[in-house]
This record gives sequence, structure tokens and C-alpha cells, in this order.
Amino acid sequence: MKRFVTAERALRAAAPDKLLEAVRGVLIEHYAAESVELFMADYGLTVLQPVSGLPQIQESVPAHYGPVGRAFGAQEAFVEGVSDGLVCVHLPVTVRGDRLGVLSVTLPGGDHARDSLQELTEIAEVLGHEVVVAERDTDLYLQARRKDRLTLAAEMQWQLLPGRSCARPEFELGAQLEPAYAIFGDNFDWSSTADRLMLYLSNGMGEGIEASLLTNLAVNALRNARRAGLPLADQAALADQAVYAHYRGRRYLSVLMFEFDLAGGRVQVVDAGSPQMLRLRNGKVERVTFEAQLPLGMFEETDYVPQEFEVEPGDRLVFVSDGVYAVASPGGETYGDAALARAILSTRLLPAAEVPRAVLRELTGHRGDAVPSDDALVVCLDWRGRQP
Repeated sequence: MKRFVTAERALRAAAPDKLLEAVRGVLIEHYAAESVELFMADYGLTVLQPVSGLPQIQESVPAHYGPVGRAFGAQEAFVEGVSDGLVCVHLPVTVRGDRLGVLSVTLPGGDHARDSLQELTEIAEVLGHEVVVAERDTDLYLQARRKDRLTLAAEMQWQLLPGRSCARPEFELGAQLEPAYAIFGDNFDWSSTADRLMLYLSNGMGEGIEASLLTNLAVNALRNARRAGLPLADQAALADQAVYAHYRGRRYLSVLMFEFDLAGGRVQVVDAGSPQMLRLRNGKVERVTFEAQLPLGMFEETDYVPQEFEVEPGDRLVFVSDGVYAVASPGGETYGDAALARAILSTRLLPAAEVPRAVLRELTGHRGDAVPSDDALVVCLDWRGRQP
């Protein structure tokens, strides 16, 4: 325990860009580590990239197979035998369900590794929290996440997001946007309190910077209204006014907004546009529809009316933008509900954080080699509800 406290203090005292050096020093001195590396998940969730050696990125490793990828995908420590009595312990670096990467530590095997495993796991968790805080003051970890250059529109969209996954006792969330390095209009946002989960899925009109600017305006207007304590329908109305005041109806934004009661499972929803929801319950996938209302900013002073439905423990809700369900195959066949249902059923054993990437991979197979004509959003919510 004294070693762990030393590691925790070293991380908290380190400069934002020196977290890896700080944890490496403690692990070498107090845990007999031979080497230490931090890998960050890239924006496309395809590879894990080492932080050492930036700005020249060293060789990345796969995010979903191999020793490092196994720890990342399973979200469990994985011990890999190396040589000369050494092992490499790969530890997920995750903050409240948001999977950031993997910390890999090479150290003596046998009893030493087994006795150190729990403390190393906790050190990786502390490191994750410190990385999130440090990103306010350094670009180092954001640079490590990119294997390609982001477009300016994509840079704006990723900075707007709350994370890519989130976990609480009542629910698990996972989300992904594609093409990860060139998105422009699709977006998601969430926020939770002791009793509520707020979830928003949006699709901004247009392409490139114009779509990103529209989405940034609308999402920040929604956040402003939410943080003022306004109910769901009033949040939509105020964001609608903000968008209309700027664009005068020339551009608008589709949004699907939810407020989940964490205790009872009752949900309020405002459906103002194109994002869709499918529900997996008792092995059956069905599309859940709501009364469609006008997108934000289409007309001046639109009134929005919330609707209600209920979720049950064990429900999986999958939300998609039109860049998913409207994608056409080389033969002109749209992806649609049937293909989405198959994709949701085929991924039913995956955790929520893994589902969006898996669904988007199936979408890529349907589209073939064609260049995407629209960005695509997939969000997965696993509902457990509050236990008595």
C-alpha cells in the first residue's frame, strides 16, 4: 500500500506532459519494472498508440487483438510471458467507463507479479484520471490518439464530445463516429445526475466546417439550457431559438433528446429530426418510433412537446443517424432496419462500449469500397436500472 501511495502522489505532482515519466520512475524503483509504456486508443478505435517518442509516433498495436488489445477489449489485466523470467502486465486505463488506453509494465514474473497485480491495476486507474485532467493543459495525449491528421471539422466535433463510453451501476453507454478523422455534423452528448441521465443524438445539416459550426452552436445551446435546470422541451425550444436567430431557417439540426429516470426507468423524449432508436428486448429487435417534431432552427419559436416511454432492466437501446440506416450498397440497397437488426443481434454479447464500432464495421461491409457520402453515428445504451 505504501508503494501505491507513492505512485499516486508522484502522478498528482507531475507536470501534465510528464505523467508517463512519473509513473515509470515509481514502477521501476518500487515494483522492479524493466519497462513501462502507455498506449492511447486512436479516434477510430482501431489501434493503440504509444505515448513515448511523440511527436514522432512509434509503431502502434491493434486495439482488438494481441496482448495489449486483449486488455483493452476485455477491460481486464492481461499477463503476457516474455523471457528470462519476465512478464508484461497489460492494464486497462479507463475512467468511469471511458476507455482511454492501456498501461504495459514489464517486471519479474511469479509471486512478484501476482502480488503486485492489484496495485498496478489501481495505478493504471489513477493514471487515467490524471490524463483526463492533464488534457486541459497539454496536447500530448490528444496527439497520441491520432494515427492520421484530423480535418478541422473533425477536430471541432471530437472536442465537443463528452467521451466515447460511460458506466454507472444503472447503465452503460458506448458511442462512436465515422469516418473518425473526417466527421462534420453528427454528434452525441450526455450528462448524468444522482437521478437522471440526459442523452442527445444530433445530426447537423450540411458538410464540413459549416455542419460542424451548426452542431457546435446547437449543442452548446442545449448544454446552456440544461445547466440552467430547464426541462427537456424547454431545452429544445431555447436551442431552436439560438439556431434560428443565427441562420434564419437556412440551416437546421436534427436531434433526438432523452431524459432517463434512473430510479424508475421512465423516459421523456423529444424527437426533432432524423436520428432513430432500436431496442433489443428479450432477444427481439424492434424500432421504437416517436411523434416527429420540427428540427431545431427550421422555424422561429417552435414549441416542443415531450413524449414518454419506459425502459426495463436488460434493455439495449441502439441509436443511429441517417448516415447509418440510409447508406446504400454498391447495388443501391439501403442498410435499413433489417440489416441494423441483424447487426444488433450479432453484437448482443458485446459490452455497450464495443457495440458501436462493431455495427459501423458491418456498415462498412455493406457500403463496400465506396467513399462515405455522410458521417455516421452509433450510440449503445445498456439499461440495468437501479437495484432496490
